[in-house]
Amino acid sequence: MSLNCNEINKILEELDLEGSFIQDIIQPTFDQVAFYTYKTGGKTVMVCTAQDSTRINETRRKITKNEKPLRFMELLKSRIKGARINKIEQIGLERVIRMELSHTGENFLMYIRLWNNAANILLCDENNRILDAMFRRPNKDEMVGEIFPVPVADESKFAQIDRWPVRTFDEIREEYEALPQSKYESWESLSFNAKVDLFYSEHARSLSRAALLEKAEKWYITNHTKRLAALENLEKKLDSFKNAEMYRHQGDLILSFGHLMDGASKALECEDYESGKIVQIMVDPKKSAQENANDYYSRYKKAVSGSEELKNDIELAKEQIELLDKQYEQIKNEPNPIKIEQLLRKDSTPKQQQKKAHPGLDYTVNGWYILVGRDANENDELLRHHVRGDDMWLHTRDYPGGYVFIKHRKDKTVPLDILLDAGNLAVYFSKARGSGKTDLYYTHVKYLRRAKNGPKGLVLPTHEKNLCITPDPERLKRLERQKNS
Repeated sequence: MSLNCNEINKILEELDLEGSFIQDIIQPTFDQVAFYTYKTGGKTVMVCTAQDSTRINETRRKITKNEKPLRFMELLKSRIKGARINKIEQIGLERVIRMELSHTGENFLMYIRLWNNAANILLCDENNRILDAMFRRPNKDEMVGEIFPVPVADESKFAQIDRWPVRTFDEIREEYEALPQSKYESWESLSFNAKVDLFYSEHARSLSRAALLEKAEKWYITNHTKRLAALENLEKKLDSFKNAEMYRHQGDLILSFGHLMDGASKALECEDYESGKIVQIMVDPKKSAQENANDYYSRYKKAVSGSEELKNDIELAKEQIELLDKQYEQIKNEPNPIKIEQLLRKDSTPKQQQKKAHPGLDYTVNGWYILVGRDANENDELLRHHVRGDDMWLHTRDYPGGYVFIKHRKDKTVPLDILLDAGNLAVYFSKARGSGKTDLYYTHVKYLRRAKNGPKGLVLPTHEKNLCITPDPERLKRLERQKNS
């Protein structure tokens, strides 16, 4: 249940915020903002816009900071941190608070609408033009640049003011008196703000936690189902590679019985010297026996290579499912709904909406930071904006592929193990991936020169050294686990 109009007036009367300064602003969740104010003493004013617990009140509880700063908080900090509250009042009995602010020669108006299903906080200039809102609602014209339609006080409501009594919250008195702090402050001595904070911190939190756990269950079931389906697909694909040895054996048979090919038939019929049975092998009549055998050997190599990669992917998929299970257990065991909301938001944000500081991939290994570009665009962007002269650059010789960079650490020499990690990544993200032993060159970024009129990202190295890499699946598997999300 949200605050009614008389309760809002009582809270504002106790807060006595006129003449206070806003020292700081914290937004722990999308629907809560805390204002740290100071007048003769400090007060933390919490504004909550969540359904069924819409309110404004002083709180003495510690406000949990969000892992990443939220948009609306950053806007408020940039415009009204340090501002003076010149006036604060409810507009009539409309459950809309109007706050007049001044800061460094500018005047602002903040509207806090405490309606249960349409709560919002809007910061406007002195002409009611919206600078930003906690919730941007285009269908209500509550967007940046729009004029906020200030509610008009309904005079008829004052004749019915007794319809909305101020609650006593006696239903939580027994719970409070069982708390340790009740020894220092009796129930009768508590302010209305303190009782509101107690009531919503306990009852609204439990309701909020139940709703969040229901949301978490849906999130878990959806993601768990998707990951299980992906694991099953990988296992089916691996199963299809079990005939890899058959491809090699068929290539051997074509070489052994290639003299039987007549240049017209699409199948070679011969005796399998292992089983003693007559078999038919599909061939391309336009190609020689050697070429047809090479086609089967190529299929064999791809199947073997693909099989190794799939085993790695299957292991990672299983680890991701285990991690998901642990995350869900962590959410279920978390008593604080704010923390639950933050955990859910972190894990449910779509990857395409997660901002990256740079293109490509990055890995952190024993304190060393490795960047990987996977194509010409990422290579060029990394070179232009994300690496410096003393950073190490690696690239495969004679094969196109991604650039790998090892970020420089002051007074540190790149260890061989880190160089081998970066080398394996350079081979893996190049056309040399399935070629076995591969040569790379490496040098510092300051020794790279852009090729004049060359393709995007193309560089010519000097002072380069050679590194011979034999791809190590176990090393790549370990690196995949150390990839930064």
